[in-house]
Amino acid sequence: MTDERTDQTPKSYRPIDAKGFRESIARGWGAVDRTVTVPAGLAEAAAEHRRKLVAALPGRRIALGAGHAPVRSNDTNFDFRADSDFVWLTGCQAEGAVLVLSADGDATLYLREAAGPEEADFFANARDGELWIGPVPGLKDWSDALQIACRPIEELPSAVRGAVPYMLSVPGVDPMLDALVQTAPHDGNALRQSIAELRRIKDDWELDQLRDAVAASVLAFEDVARELPEAIRSGGERWLQGTFDRRARTAGNGVGYASIVAAGKHAPVLHWVRNDGAVNEGDVILLDAGVETRTLYTADVTRTFPATGEYTAAQRQVHDLVHKAQLAALDAVKAGAPYRAFQHAAMVVLAEGLRDWGLLDISLDELLGPDGQQHRRFIVCGTGHYIGLDVHDCDAARPETYFAGEIEAGMALAVEPGLYFHPNDETVPPELRGIGIRIEDNVVVHSDRLEILTEALPIDTAGLEQWTRKHLNRQ
Repeated sequence: MTDERTDQTPKSYRPIDAKGFRESIARGWGAVDRTVTVPAGLAEAAAEHRRKLVAALPGRRIALGAGHAPVRSNDTNFDFRADSDFVWLTGCQAEGAVLVLSADGDATLYLREAAGPEEADFFANARDGELWIGPVPGLKDWSDALQIACRPIEELPSAVRGAVPYMLSVPGVDPMLDALVQTAPHDGNALRQSIAELRRIKDDWELDQLRDAVAASVLAFEDVARELPEAIRSGGERWLQGTFDRRARTAGNGVGYASIVAAGKHAPVLHWVRNDGAVNEGDVILLDAGVETRTLYTADVTRTFPATGEYTAAQRQVHDLVHKAQLAALDAVKAGAPYRAFQHAAMVVLAEGLRDWGLLDISLDELLGPDGQQHRRFIVCGTGHYIGLDVHDCDAARPETYFAGEIEAGMALAVEPGLYFHPNDETVPPELRGIGIRIEDNVVVHSDRLEILTEALPIDTAGLEQWTRKHLNRQ
């Protein structure tokens, strides 16, 4: 017997194939606000950055893409963050945008214009269609905000065509641009290198962005301190990470890098980003985290504070030595000094302290010499780096302009000595095992002084105990 309900089975129709839907969806849409809001000075700063790059690479045409969000799985992507060099040159954070600089410095930004209601992409493209993702700025909106000529992305092929002068680009950022521009690998590296070396010296607008990033990060550190009791009760490191990340997302674009929330025995792990452990009374919390502004400049701050407001004797002993090293390092950060001077100053203090504790029975000269370095067992990382649009900024710069160079006015640095005694390190006394301490300040070098952006956060044991208790009492 045939089931009569078979013919009544609902059928599924694709709206894109339905004439009625296509006619309906194309009508009745009012105007939407597509204004691009940027902070004062951004367009001018980006224009000056382009001028510097053209001067550094005279006679070259340059193309650089913003990039695309990587796929997370299937049809879902990770959040998009524009290429840092692209942002430095444009101030634009539009996915898929491409900047083209002519040999004489004329700049054009190529972007995808949003599909209108009469186009299928408006409703059928879940990745870019406005019915799915909301209104996006158009070419005129970007041009008005950034004071730069904007053209449809479809015109990009003709803009980069031609062999004279040769187009300088960076491969691997935008597949479409890679297909259009035949760039030798060393030329791509040359562009990254040139931009990195220009980015070492921050202008006043950039320094203000970093000051904002640090100020927001200080507030986030205070938020974390207030949540310590809840973290001890049940939330653990994850709770503290979420607390910091919430402030970062509301005060800025988000976190500038994967936050390190390391409690107790996790504190010696340099890049503990799992953040899945418990927080116990008696632990110190090594919090290494930074807020990224909406212009993508990031802070990079670390403090190691006691979960209940008081260090143990062993924790205090280690923290006091790191604090002494931090003061020595900061004192060595001066315009005209070798870049390596502040690392050497910190290492001298740490090596002497470890010898005084009886952990190293080696002369200081041997420890600090090329065939010694035994003290680096307890601090295998460096003690500082540039900060800016990237947490480890300007890494593409040549060694002679970075690690082997000199400190200059306008540089922004993170200074971060530490000591890390792993819980299974049998070369140290039991009371030191599982203790990790890092102090990280963000600083700006001026010709006659050092500006410590993170001075609102204490760095000594007494100050951090008082700071922690103050915020614990605000429950």
